[in-house]
Amino acid sequence: MTVPTTTRADSSTQQQHELLVIDGLTIDHVGSPQQRGLVRDVRLSIGAGETAALVGESGCGKTMTAMAVLGLLPTSMRVSGGRILFDGTDLVTSSQRVLRRLRGKEIGVVFQDPMSSLNPTMTLGDQIAEARRLHLGESWRQARRHAVRLLDTVGIDSAAQRARAYPHELSGGMQQRAMIAAAISCDPRLIVADEPTTALDVTVQADILDLLRDLRRDRRMAVLLVTHDLGVVADFCSTVAVMYAGEIVDRGPVQEVFAAPAHPYTEALLSALPKLGRARTYLEVIPGRVPPAGSFPTGCRFEPRCRHAVDSICREPQTETELGDGRGTRCARVAGDGLTLRGIS
Repeated sequence: MTVPTTTRADSSTQQQHELLVIDGLTIDHVGSPQQRGLVRDVRLSIGAGETAALVGESGCGKTMTAMAVLGLLPTSMRVSGGRILFDGTDLVTSSQRVLRRLRGKEIGVVFQDPMSSLNPTMTLGDQIAEARRLHLGESWRQARRHAVRLLDTVGIDSAAQRARAYPHELSGGMQQRAMIAAAISCDPRLIVADEPTTALDVTVQADILDLLRDLRRDRRMAVLLVTHDLGVVADFCSTVAVMYAGEIVDRGPVQEVFAAPAHPYTEALLSALPKLGRARTYLEVIPGRVPPAGSFPTGCRFEPRCRHAVDSICREPQTETELGDGRGTRCARVAGDGLTLRGIS
């Protein structure tokens, strides 16, 4: 994953080589009360076969960004700025007919809770077959046969038997595997996975990540992973975008971002992780909480919680700055000194 630069010419050139490009995405709440900039100026892109993570605390706008890509925002939310280009097609201005054609066929989705996402009145086989009938025009017999093969592909034993089962008859891990089978049923080029391992135990979580890794390699699918689990990001993703209060504040290759965070929020998230080999130590915490929608600070949105905050700099509007080598930050202190956070006293 890379992030387009702020110059339109460079952005257009890069978009030719990227599968998904989110360029300046801004989302407003149009109900009562009206709230602007719940998600503001989000810029990221993903190439074919790449895996990118969107991370941050709950309430930071990760799922809202993912739902905007899928065209599934609630009616009270509206994209008020920016573009979302999928293979050159602007999903923001596309009709519902175009979005329905892309969802399921070109873009698959794995939701956080499979039990609430799978249809309880349909068998697993029928749910997977339905997408192939709608998008590929297969007969029920052809589609069901392919559904059994997909269940076998995602590691479900006795696939033919399980295809006749209902969601409530499966464990959580098997439900998630079935959800992935449904997501890849039409060989999509992009998978949007929203917290796909949150409700699973560690062993099943590892199995699901291995499955997604194999599918990405074998089918050259791009994956946008929405999560707050930094361990999953380190294990599964090549690049990461850190989101806070609706803005991307830090991004770049996973190893570089985790080794030398370029924003105080990223540093705070990493400091809160348990440290192996350090028994009987207290976990660090980030004081305060993510500000509610409509109550964002006028300057840096992280400033009230930041231990590096300086009034004269941090209470001014922050813009994203390129640091080179795929790194970027929305911190004026780092951008002004040309240093990563670890280099600032």
